[in-house]
Amino acid sequence: MARADVAARSLADEYGLTALPVDPEKVATSLGAIVIRQPTTVELSGMLMRRHGTIAMGINSEMEPARQRFALAHLVGHLHLHRRRELILDTIARHDHPNLLSMPTEREEAEANRFASALLAPDAAVRRAALEADFRTASQLVDLLAPRFGLTPAVMGARLMGLGIILDV
Repeated sequence: MARADVAARSLADEYGLTALPVDPEKVATSLGAIVIRQPTTVELSGMLMRRHGTIAMGINSEMEPARQRFALAHLVGHLHLHRRRELILDTIARHDHPNLLSMPTEREEAEANRFASALLAPDAAVRRAALEADFRTASQLVDLLAPRFGLTPAVMGARLMGLGIILDV
């Protein structure tokens, strides 16, 4: 099991996160973060800033709600796993700005994505939901489970594939 999966499970256990869908804002505020949702004119999905003991997370409120949830859980992942970073900007088109020092590395991005998926769609809950679901195709399963976990179909599909429940969408 990857470090991100272990960290997400540990955090869920510590805060008693058993109800679905998991509320990433509750997790963020429990960790001492101030969450600000605001529209932005730049291609920003979210940002994390730590300064003088204050932790602020900004989420682009123009994104669809499921995308906002994932972006916030992703930032919680950065907060929990990448403690030395003072500023992280998650842009929608990150690769257009390769010289921006606040951009996370590919490893950090992958780790924060894995953390967010594990936090919002816990392994045991996804497996149980898949067993209980009435579906014929992988895409039907994705469409059934995505709203239950408050995820986009793309994220739900990736989570199901990552857990080996489906092979393709």
